[in-house]
Amino acid sequence: MATRAPRTPTSFAAYVLHQYDWSESSLILDLFTRELGRLAVVAKGAKKPHSNFRAVLLPFLRLQVGLGKSAVEGGSEVQTLRGAEWAGGATMPAGAALFSGFYLNELLMKLLARQDPHPALFDAYAWTVGHLADSDAEAALRAFELTLLREIGLLPELSIVTQTQQAVAPDTAHVLLPEAGVAPARGGDAGIGGDALVVLQAALEHGSLPALAMACQAALPVLKTQLRALLHYHLGSSELRTRRVMLGVQDL
Repeated sequence: MATRAPRTPTSFAAYVLHQYDWSESSLILDLFTRELGRLAVVAKGAKKPHSNFRAVLLPFLRLQVGLGKSAVEGGSEVQTLRGAEWAGGATMPAGAALFSGFYLNELLMKLLARQDPHPALFDAYAWTVGHLADSDAEAALRAFELTLLREIGLLPELSIVTQTQQAVAPDTAHVLLPEAGVAPARGGDAGIGGDALVVLQAALEHGSLPALAMACQAALPVLKTQLRALLHYHLGSSELRTRRVMLGVQDL
């Protein structure tokens, strides 16, 4: 008896990272999907008053989207959105949390190649979006930055001094340098204790975002500064657009 070939999935978990006008009635979406990575998708008629897309094609909402077979086969650079519905979970954040969410989206758009799946990073993004309004949102952001850098191969192993490949000394402060990796802190440089780096590395390997965020709490101010420098180095930019806007609002 012949066996039936498994069906190719055409429905995917996704978030809208950004949208662009395509015509008077349609949009081009930058989607972050769990199964296929970042995709460019056209939502035809999405701007029409009675379109079913209008209520769901919003940032930070977890969606289940329908795409054509070409999305799986990689046959087209821009896919066509067949359907989209809210998949439940966190709703849109507000205030400072909204800026933090757009910061996450900007990082993904600038650092992730298209059609390069990162399921663990997708799950990390979903968890982080749900905690942007919490009291420990800073730790959640640092945990996401670490996960992102690790997923795309730009984070050195935190428990080892990069140049010597020796384990970090628990009672010695270390710095995370864009060009040299983990190195002992020198002079008056603010550093992260070796014991804290070992805990961070263990949490990364475990894959638990709550555990990683908790580990980040021990070194938040220094970790924020060093991760920002590392991200800007790989972005090739001194300042992200989201951060520039946020600083402008704070000045006002």
